[in-house]
Amino acid sequence: MTCIFCNIDKERIILENEDAFAVYDVFPVSKGHMLVIPKKHIKNYFDADEQTKTHLWKLVDECKEMADNIFAPQGYNIGINCGEAAGQTVMHLHIHLIPRYKGDIENPRGGVRGVIPDKRIY
Repeated sequence: MTCIFCNIDKERIILENEDAFAVYDVFPVSKGHMLVIPKKHIKNYFDADEQTKTHLWKLVDECKEMADNIFAPQGYNIGINCGEAAGQTVMHLHIHLIPRYKGDIENPRGGVRGVIPDKRIY
């Protein structure tokens, strides 16, 4: 099977560094939803070496600054799915940077805990 991130259209890249690149998500959760992806094929976060992790997180920070300037969100969720049981559908590590906006859902309490909806509100 061909990896969509290993063969991504270079025109989609909005930011990059030595080990990673960023694109807007094709199925965004919110305006400005970005993915930060290592250039080399790595199945999930726990398989990445320290240099790659460092460069991924540096790019997450740059993406956040870019989103602040373009979209002015009031908050962010950052997420990584590791394994099918956690919802990973593309088996190439990627970090979701999801801008959040006041009122985008009725009650945002619990944030990323919402991956299991009954556990989100506590």
